[in-house]
Amino acid sequence: MRADPDGYTLILVSGSYGANGALHDLPYDSVTGITPIILIGTTGLLVSIHPSVPITTVKQLIAYARANPNKLNFGSAGTGGLGHLAGELFKLETKIQFTHIPFKGSGPVMNALLSGEVDSSFSSLVPSIPHVRSGRLRAIAITTPKRSRAVPEVAALGETVPGYDVTHWYGIWGPRNLPREIVMRWNQEVAKVLRTDTMQKWLAMEGMEPAGGPPEEFRDRIRGDVEKWKKVVKQAKIVITK
Repeated sequence: MRADPDGYTLILVSGSYGANGALHDLPYDSVTGITPIILIGTTGLLVSIHPSVPITTVKQLIAYARANPNKLNFGSAGTGGLGHLAGELFKLETKIQFTHIPFKGSGPVMNALLSGEVDSSFSSLVPSIPHVRSGRLRAIAITTPKRSRAVPEVAALGETVPGYDVTHWYGIWGPRNLPREIVMRWNQEVAKVLRTDTMQKWLAMEGMEPAGGPPEEFRDRIRGDVEKWKKVVKQAKIVITK
């Protein structure tokens, strides 16, 4: 944030950035305090259930949670992380009671889910897929608006809960006041890389959809995420304790 806006200091960040302003007292504005350059790719979180839980669809999950308030739980990699926020948004939009159990990292929550210590999770695609394919987990939805090419058989959560969207993304930006010509040079050169076969294959391996697009499109996505997560954090009364 304090670097010279000369195009030589950039950052690559993920979609969890959108919640930072809602969870922490930042010394800059999440939208206007940066210069977006380009969106690299997007992916979703997989809503996975332990096989011991008698639920195979999102509709069944909602019905079960309404009939049994707080009997079901979902684990996350930590309070305020994207997996936690995705679960809280799901709770708010379906008006169910669903207990959150935070862990210290993605590894511990996955181990807890595989052992049946927790019933479900909203977790990253790539580490979840092998366990789904082996039958150790049951995937009932993905959090993106449309189905993923990585798991086309898994329904989008929005097919049951209209408008639901938690898209995990990666993008590049620089400090505030980065000159337009530098922004566009970077945007165009990164876009060329995204279109190469090598990058397309790598993104597919990571369960990601290639993005690209103009800087303004990336800024709109950031702004939308910031607004959404501020509402969720406030309504769900999420507090990060030190």
